[in-house]
Amino acid sequence: MRIAIVGASGAVGQEFLRILEQHPLPIDELLLFGSERSAGRTCMFRGQEITIKLLQHNDDFKGVDFALTSAGAGTSREFAETITRYGAVMIDNSSAFRMDDDVPLVVPEVNPEDAKNAPRRIIANPNCTTIQMVVALNALERLSHIRRVHVSTYQSASGAGAAAMTELETQYAQLTAGQQPTVEKFAFQLAYNVIPHIDVFTDNDYTKEEMKMFHETRKIMHSDVRVSATCVRVPVMRAHSESVWVETQRPITVEEARAAFAAAPGVVLMDAPAEKVYPMPLFLAGKDPVYVGRIRRDLTCDNGLTFWCVSDQIRKGAALNAVQILETLL
Repeated sequence: MRIAIVGASGAVGQEFLRILEQHPLPIDELLLFGSERSAGRTCMFRGQEITIKLLQHNDDFKGVDFALTSAGAGTSREFAETITRYGAVMIDNSSAFRMDDDVPLVVPEVNPEDAKNAPRRIIANPNCTTIQMVVALNALERLSHIRRVHVSTYQSASGAGAAAMTELETQYAQLTAGQQPTVEKFAFQLAYNVIPHIDVFTDNDYTKEEMKMFHETRKIMHSDVRVSATCVRVPVMRAHSESVWVETQRPITVEEARAAFAAAPGVVLMDAPAEKVYPMPLFLAGKDPVYVGRIRRDLTCDNGLTFWCVSDQIRKGAALNAVQILETLL
């Protein structure tokens, strides 16, 4: 089996390498591709040094079985035909194809069967905030249909890439030294701040990030659920958090919800608030599951529940989900 990684030097590309190293997939050859800036660099994989090749419109993908791509929507659109021309399945981490009718949008714990119907040989990886939310929502959907979701996200710097993580560290150092902070990756200084603005605003004053959570959730869950989101960038290095309110068709008790979360694939229950047991990004960065806690009745709605969830958005929210799609296909 030959696998390619496109965008190998980026934060998600590097996570692809770490996850493939950990998962016992029968990989005969791994090919790495990147931009002119990263071409020529080397990465280690299973004891072998691999040189990153320049991504070009040529026959480099001939014989490749699967391509894990995370180089941005523009690159994915430009190179999709080149990547899939000879039969490779492209598992794409960008937003380029997520809402295309003939491209499945897959979270393996929720809709694995969709991955097997990819007429364009393209499978889309959802947005990181959507992935962790639907893994948790799916546990409740099995108990009673979810009608409405309200969610506020607390998204870490790593959601904006490796350079954004560096900028947050730099800002704290600069402010400690009495210097003006560098602000390039975010709309404002993120250190000692929260920014209720991720991606660009749309005509309805929701951002694209917030509208992704609306549309992608419906497509993945094959549901008429309505999602209203507020997405916030917080000065956390890695792992996203979400505060989620759901309204279901029938009332679900807290005990039912806890049992459902505890049994759900990809979910770890951390819900003992009296003992200060609840998910926090500080302790869960670098881990695979979606962690759920603070489960309680919604005081404003008889059919409502609210919970808190945390997940590493570079792993489950990006690279791990893509590798799980690959494993589903195998």
